[in-house]
Amino acid sequence: MDKSQALDTVFAALGDPTRRAILSMLLEDDMAVTDVADPFEMSLAAISKHLNILSRAGLISQERRGRVKWCKLEPDAMRDASIWMQGFGQFEAVNLDAFERFLRAELPDES
Repeated sequence: MDKSQALDTVFAALGDPTRRAILSMLLEDDMAVTDVADPFEMSLAAISKHLNILSRAGLISQERRGRVKWCKLEPDAMRDASIWMQGFGQFEAVNLDAFERFLRAELPDES
């Protein structure tokens, strides 16, 4: 995947509020998939789809420890996105809700 495609994948993953909430949760520590799913009112299968999108974007990694699948934040994956956004630093802070609407309009549905 070239750099532009990787950036598209990261922004598409960040375009969903559930996935952003998951990333915020993983800022604290690695979490088991079931713990990630706990605060959300959706099925474990739905959470797994979100986790797979985050994983494909390189924003998280997942590993099995015994019977439990763990999720870990991969902060370096956001570096290129952050650098790209810093290019707009002379403007107001990015409104993530407006950015989400923009992504939904510009990118195909990945969920």
